[in-house]
Amino acid sequence: MRARTRAVVFDVGNVLYDWNPRFLYERLIDDDRALDAFLRDVATKDWHFQHDAGRPFAETSAELAAAHPDHAHLIAAWGPRFIDQLGGMLPGMDALVREIDSAGVPLYAITNFSGEFWPPFRAREADLFDRFVDIVVSGDELLTKPDPAIYRLALDRFGLAAEDALFVDDREDNVAGAQSVGMPAVVFTDAETLRADLVNLGLLA
Repeated sequence: MRARTRAVVFDVGNVLYDWNPRFLYERLIDDDRALDAFLRDVATKDWHFQHDAGRPFAETSAELAAAHPDHAHLIAAWGPRFIDQLGGMLPGMDALVREIDSAGVPLYAITNFSGEFWPPFRAREADLFDRFVDIVVSGDELLTKPDPAIYRLALDRFGLAAEDALFVDDREDNVAGAQSVGMPAVVFTDAETLRADLVNLGLLA
């Protein structure tokens, strides 16, 4: 692995950036119990996964609002204000990404992310993402991690052999998906641990 690995392929949410729907909805729902109930029972992460898979927000929001008409105004905010669900970079990750880039190691990403919601976030964070050679967005491809097909598509687009690309994700199932196509991969816990992994692979000194 040390001899071949020459690029880093990142996940985005909960590896580079802190994603939490509470960041938005705590501004819209004053009562903590009501907030917890809305995110647990109405606008759930399982519901949101449809956007990552490519379903239009207009469809998913209409369905959910029909099932929960009392929450229609809150559901309607999910798409237009999705960027407000994304906080800053996780501790140490901005410096680490810049260090990797400065070391001449190519940066890529494979993210489960709505194709509708991605462009404004990408624009907001252009200073970071302009350092990346390419980013595969699941909602644009109608493929999601951990389906092996999205990793194969990404490797083909990136022009990388599987063994050349270290994949970093916070979810074990996504890491296993990458490993199933031959990519070395690690589960992200924090920037310090990841940096040690990169040093062990010879990508950083």
